[in-house]
Amino acid sequence: MNSTIDIVWLQDDLRIADNPLLHFTSPPSYLLCLYVLDEQWLVPLIDGETTPRIGSARLRFLWQSLMELRGELLQRGSDLLVRIGKPSKVVLELASSLNVRQVRVAGHPGVEESTHIQAVAQGLPSEMSLDCQESGRLFERHSLPFGCEALPESFSAFRRSVEQACVIPSSRCAPVTLPPWPEAPRGFPPLKAVCEQSATWEPDARQGYIFRGGESAAHARLKHYLWSQRGGETYKKTRNGLLGANFSTRVSPWLARGCLSARQVNDAVKAWEAKHGSNESSYWITFELLWREYFILAAEQEGAKMYGAGPPATPCDAFDAWRNGVTGLPFVDAAMLELRHTGWLSNRARQNVASFLVKDLKVDWRLGALWFEHCLIDYDVASNWGNWRYIAGVGRDPRQDRYFNVLKQAGHYDPQGLYVAHWLKKLEKLPHGLARHQPWRADPLAFEAPCVVPEQWERWLIPCQEAVEPDEPTVIASITK
Repeated sequence: MNSTIDIVWLQDDLRIADNPLLHFTSPPSYLLCLYVLDEQWLVPLIDGETTPRIGSARLRFLWQSLMELRGELLQRGSDLLVRIGKPSKVVLELASSLNVRQVRVAGHPGVEESTHIQAVAQGLPSEMSLDCQESGRLFERHSLPFGCEALPESFSAFRRSVEQACVIPSSRCAPVTLPPWPEAPRGFPPLKAVCEQSATWEPDARQGYIFRGGESAAHARLKHYLWSQRGGETYKKTRNGLLGANFSTRVSPWLARGCLSARQVNDAVKAWEAKHGSNESSYWITFELLWREYFILAAEQEGAKMYGAGPPATPCDAFDAWRNGVTGLPFVDAAMLELRHTGWLSNRARQNVASFLVKDLKVDWRLGALWFEHCLIDYDVASNWGNWRYIAGVGRDPRQDRYFNVLKQAGHYDPQGLYVAHWLKKLEKLPHGLARHQPWRADPLAFEAPCVVPEQWERWLIPCQEAVEPDEPTVIASITK
């Protein structure tokens, strides 16, 4: 009997459990698990600059996830090969040199990732096959009550449709053993060899929670949040928080890299509800998973249109002030400093800085999406670009009235100014409250008026005590709540 070799090509599915790529109806004799870091992630984010597309925080989290994944694979008799290059080229070269039976990969909503998958499908010899599977989703495609081209235009319509017609399957257990490694290279380069800056990067001590990549850390966080912090009872009330570790689930980085699947999160919530009963907060966690699912389906339908027409605008002074956290508006600047120094930002802060960039500074929304792509540990192509389009009022469910008045939002969600003073130490000397959000008015000798201001400056001089304007909940970049 002839021996066979399969390649499992991993992308954003860096887990052992609930990974369909590691379950076989007809197991191969040998299995090679492969991850390819796309060389394009290391090129400049914006033409004329040196900042790479993938920032230090995300690259380090990714490497931690890969290291743990390799350990899990080794325990099951397999291993992991990590390469840097053009993914489709690397996969095709390995498939040819090993004369594989098939290449197994999960479908991906990103245009670049899908293009590489298609290139492999077209480049494989006829005696080899590409097995492209669904992975990490809440629902099986065939169970959806609509076809891909008939995806509802609004999230609300999508939610009503799937909640009535679909059942979320349970997650699958991890395989006990896997086919052995073939006669082929294994291992991967140290992070220092990929990017020395990422190897030496450390999260800022001021952040409320330190993320570490890998499947075990993902499950530990989810368990701690639900059972120790009783997040299933409090999430709806605390999800708009700004400081601390437990106002949100914080599972978004692991979801984005596939160390944790959406079904595993849903299973964990249902297990908690089985003991404590369901309520508005526990439902709202799964509600956020539905947002993630909607953006994945929208990205698949829209393809390249998701990124807008033509190249983004050239960076301007307003964009530079925004990304560097020096606009002079404390609520914006504190959030952008947190993003830069930690790779993570609360959902409430993401909504505000995105709205401010697009609606007040009139900067091309795609520059903001690119900056988030660089910074975020939990960068997810579908959720990131889908949410920026949502805030900008373009694409699906286009509305131009999604506007966040930053001072009103700051007064509502940071009434004492604790968040802004946490990241902008100079504000600590000012009294708690409105003074910290408008320091140029409280102490004009020490604080200058913002260097970047909206066209209608008077709209900002509204007492912060006024009620915050309503807004529809969104999640900019995966599930950040």
